[in-house]
Amino acid sequence: PWSLGCVGWILVILSGIFTALLFPITIWFCLKIVQEYERAVIFRLGRITDRKAKGPGIFFVMPCTDSFVKVDLRTVSFDIPPQEILTKDSVTVSVDGVVYFRVSDPIASVANVSNADFSTRLLAQTTLRNVLGTKNLAELLSDREGIAHNMQSNLDEATDNWGIKVERVEIKDVKLPHQLQRAMAAEAEATREARAKVIAAEGEMNASRALKEASLVIAESPSGLQLRYLQTLSTIAAEKNSTIIFPLPMDIISHFMKK
Repeated sequence: PWSLGCVGWILVILSGIFTALLFPITIWFCLKIVQEYERAVIFRLGRITDRKAKGPGIFFVMPCTDSFVKVDLRTVSFDIPPQEILTKDSVTVSVDGVVYFRVSDPIASVANVSNADFSTRLLAQTTLRNVLGTKNLAELLSDREGIAHNMQSNLDEATDNWGIKVERVEIKDVKLPHQLQRAMAAEAEATREARAKVIAAEGEMNASRALKEASLVIAESPSGLQLRYLQTLSTIAAEKNSTIIFPLPMDIISHFMKK
């Protein structure tokens, strides 16, 4: 307070005398009210009077020498407009997001920056471009949470001197060019078809191995083949078919041919 100087203190004393002489009237100009979610930064002759903002509730200002600025402490959210960004692997995408921030130091938000809200919005746009410019398309599509956390830390560090606390950053949408979308869809379809062919080939290989093992077992016991024939006939008869094809072993046919 002693930094006001001699002339400053003379003006403050005169303002106090004026307030005392016209007390019933000046009381309505001296008492101010701020809400629970607000704080008041008081300037006396252009200098901040206290290291801590006033409020919430009633506070006192001197007429003629004091002025104050209200600061809202509630969390503010805003959308980052879609940004055309060139990724690390030279793919152009359109990305937008949302940022949540609040004022953590009312005095710094008033004294250190002319418009903390507008400055934070502009900084969020440039930070989005800078962060996404170091990522390739695969990282951009798969690691949104990590990118959002990186943006939050960068914004929070840059706005700390402004008395701003960035609480959360989210990537809302990533829009790809239509040609790239079609190319990615064709690539995914080709990958699925190739995987299906591999699975079918593996199934056929496993089935052939099982048939080979079954043939070895049947070869060891010729009567087992006859039992298999009977089982097949039983299965066909259960379906009530009018025609039944009965396979005959080649050794039986060769026996009749010799006769």
